[in-house]
Formats: sequence, C-alpha cells, structure tokens
Amino acid sequence: MAAVLEPTALGIDHYTLLDDDECDERIRAARQALGARLCILGHHYQRDEVFKHADFSGDSLKLSQMAARTDAEFIVFCGVHFMAEVADIVTDGLRTVVLPDLAAGCSMADMANLAKVRKCWSEISEVLDPDEMVTPVTYINSAADLKAFCGSHGGIVCTSSNARAVLEWSFARREKVLFFPDQHLGRNTAFEMGIPLEEMLVWDFTKPMGGATPEQIRAAKMILWKGFCSVHQMFQPAHIDNFRSRVPGGKVISHPENAFEVCRKSDFVGSTEYILRTVRASQPGDHWLVGTELNLVNRLADEMKPQGVSVEFMSPTVCMCSTMFRTDPQHLAWTLDNLVAGRTVNRIQVTPDVAKPARAALDLMLEVVD
Repeated sequence: MAAVLEPTALGIDHYTLLDDDECDERIRAARQALGARLCILGHHYQRDEVFKHADFSGDSLKLSQMAARTDAEFIVFCGVHFMAEVADIVTDGLRTVVLPDLAAGCSMADMANLAKVRKCWSEISEVLDPDEMVTPVTYINSAADLKAFCGSHGGIVCTSSNARAVLEWSFARREKVLFFPDQHLGRNTAFEMGIPLEEMLVWDFTKPMGGATPEQIRAAKMILWKGFCSVHQMFQPAHIDNFRSRVPGGKVISHPENAFEVCRKSDFVGSTEYILRTVRASQPGDHWLVGTELNLVNRLADEMKPQGVSVEFMSPTVCMCSTMFRTDPQHLAWTLDNLVAGRTVNRIQVTPDVAKPARAALDLMLEVVD
C-alpha cells in the first residue's frame, strides 16, 4: 500500500508522472484513511480506470439523488462540472463537493450561458410576454445559473428520463416552452407528445432574434435552443441501416440526445438508465445496437456477453465524451491524497443567490415527476 505524500508534495504535477497502478494504490489507501467521510460518485460515461472506484454509479439525476442522501463529509464527483454543481445545491452546501479535474466540463452545457439566455428572453419579450406565455425548461446538463434563471421565471429542470412529464407540466401552465441547451432532447420528446415539427422553432443564439421572425415566434410551441451533445451528434441514420442489413432481427436503442432521424429509426429511445434496464432484460441471442457513449456501451457489452447477448456500439468511429475522459486516476489520487492531508482542492460551491432559485427549479422537477 502506497504511503500518502507529504503535504509539501501534493501538487498535481507530481501525480501526472505516476502510472495507473501506483495511483490505484494511493486511491485505495486514501479511501481506507477517509472511511465513511468519503463518497465517490461515478457517472456511467467515466473511463473504467476511474469508474471502478465509485461507491455509486449512475446518470446525472441518479448521482445527484445519491449525493442528497449521503452523510459523507466529502463527495468526490467523477463526472463533469454541472453535476458537481447540482450535488452542491441538493446538499445545501453542507457537504464538500470536489471535482477531480476542473477542466471536466460539458460542451453541450457550454452552448447556453446566462448572458445568451437572458438575451433570448429579452428578444422574445419584444414579440410577446414570456413570463405569461413561455415556461423556460433547462436540461439538467446546464450550468447552475441557468437552473436559477428557470427558477426565477417559473421554470423547471428536466432530465432525459423525465422530460416528457416536465413538458406536460409546462404546457399545462403556459402556451410555449423555451428548451435549452439540447435541441434534440426537446424535439424528440415533444414529437412523441404529438407536437408537430412545424410547431418547433430552433433558436440560433448567434443571430438577432434567434434567426426567427415575430410570426415564427408566435406560432411556435417549442422554442429549441441550437445546442447538442458532441458525442451523440456522431451517430447517423446510416449506421442503423447498415446494422439492420447485417443483423436481421437486431434491436436498436438510442439516447434522446441523438438526432431526430436516428431516434425515429430506433426501436427504443430513452435515458442512460433506461438503456441499461432494457438491454439487461434481454434474452439470450439478442443483438443490440446502442447509440450512446462508448465507455458505457463497452461495459454493457462485457456484462451481457456471458448471457449470450451481443451489444454493439452504433458508430464505426470511436466517440467518447472527451470532457468526461479528463477525469483520470492521477487526478482522483491527487484529490484524495489532499483530503487525507487536510486540504481540499477543486471544491465546487454554488453561491446562495444562485443556489436558492436553482434548488427551487430542481425541487419542482422532483415534485412534478414524483
């Protein structure tokens, strides 16, 4: 078992020189030293070298719920920035939430920021009263201040698993929805609810008035932010066509962050947890094509192979979440060794003025889908 470094040597530069095996030893030693004071959360998209150290694994919503329930003093979130923010919000700042690598962000979340959303809201107000007619809905894959924006304007947060219930609640209150940052989750969910594509407007935040006319804004039920997940953007309808020609009787399952055409060609569409549940319920001989992140699909393939179930990644090109991949054993070992030494690095804290309205939007989501 490796000894914990002396406090004077706890810089990240030293850890980047360590191999994975030594980092594993340090992680195990630190976990033992911290005991019940520590809880490590690992998102499904994490690399195996990190994922194996998680006390709890899941999608962003499940992990946030785990964070809210733990009594641990330290929550080390092996995920991306917005997830750690949610963990801090739902624990009311009473836990120390740490993100091993601050560069682990989300390109989709970065496509919508508070300044852009406020500008959009202001431009919509030139055509109609958004506080009377539009419910802002933010995907949980967004910054805390956007959740706070929703909480301050009668809006709500959603996840890929509860987006339909949230949209149903939203339309029961107001005529329109402004949905950000992922256009695909909004479009796929709304279409399944019976809203035609003609009543969906894509808001291009790089253009004045989102590139829309006043008439288009008035006619739209869904105003979709022009954002997307770079991983799910890689999957194409042709990948499904090729699979069906190779594997007659094969099944296709996709995440709703995929493009509309990919989801329409899929047999099943749902969240990460839905994908896991559905594939795990397979019968021997089933063959799946899965349209979501590579690390998850590879682990699922290894898990199901002994049961005679084949699981195949949708894209012929390797496409993993590069920001999720930033969290490596070196950063995790560095984080934990510092905690053992009495130092906290990379703590994620949401200021009270943002946390309060963001918590309101999150609590409303849980109330709606309970």
